[in-house]
Amino acid sequence: MNDKLKVLVRLDLECGEAQVAAQGNVTARSIQALYVVLKRANHLREGLRLVVDVSHAHVEPSALEQLRECSETHHLPRSIDPQQSECNVRVLAPANAGMGASSRRAPLAAAA
Repeated sequence: MNDKLKVLVRLDLECGEAQVAAQGNVTARSIQALYVVLKRANHLREGLRLVVDVSHAHVEPSALEQLRECSETHHLPRSIDPQQSECNVRVLAPANAGMGASSRRAPLAAAA
């Protein structure tokens, strides 16, 4: 796999969505570049939904956790967006990401 991070942005203003697809390695270091792209896309239109597709990338667990935190808080890191603009992020993770976390959640679902 290529070590470089490649990012493609697909924008659909009619649907109010931007898909930011990343390939290569998403690391704790390279995620900063991905955040910059997300910030630019987020400022194209108010209320734009951002779909971050890292399903075809190698994503370090810490980087995936950072993306999920952005999704939960609706904000990019303060170092990237000091104004803390609302950011509606949905993360499409690799199929094998978080397998340990989902297996820990399985007993809770079975008990319900």
